[in-house]
Amino acid sequence: MIVINNFQEFEQQVGNDLGVSSWHTITQEQINKFADATLDHQWIHTDPERAKTESPFKSTIAHGYLTLSLIPHLWKEIVTIGNLKMEINYGIENLRFAQPVLVDSEVRLKVKLAGLLNLRGVIKATMSIEMEIKDQRKPAFSGDVVFLYHFVD
Repeated sequence: MIVINNFQEFEQQVGNDLGVSSWHTITQEQINKFADATLDHQWIHTDPERAKTESPFKSTIAHGYLTLSLIPHLWKEIVTIGNLKMEINYGIENLRFAQPVLVDSEVRLKVKLAGLLNLRGVIKATMSIEMEIKDQRKPAFSGDVVFLYHFVD
């Protein structure tokens, strides 16, 4: 795991592959809880019996936004940001969902630090990310996520 405590340490990582998280299994329980939280109960996510017969995947699939919501958790397995006042999710750019994540699939996050800007003491970090699906060629998604970091002075 990489530890970053300030802008200079962050700057040394620009262009580098920062690492890969551990595998995380997407369960039906997690999908159902996400559906409850977001009010998105589309059957392709929440009805295993119907999905077996009517879905082209023959299984329920995770919400695309559920997979995206795992980014902060999995990111923290790759890099520890210390000496921090605040971290803010700032944006997602060039996002493409490449394939659905079937229930009980394992996913992990792969991260490269694409860019870094010091905006008068607020650090804007752009990470190129890919969510890999175990035993699949194509990722669940790829794109760039942007975080803002406020370090302690």
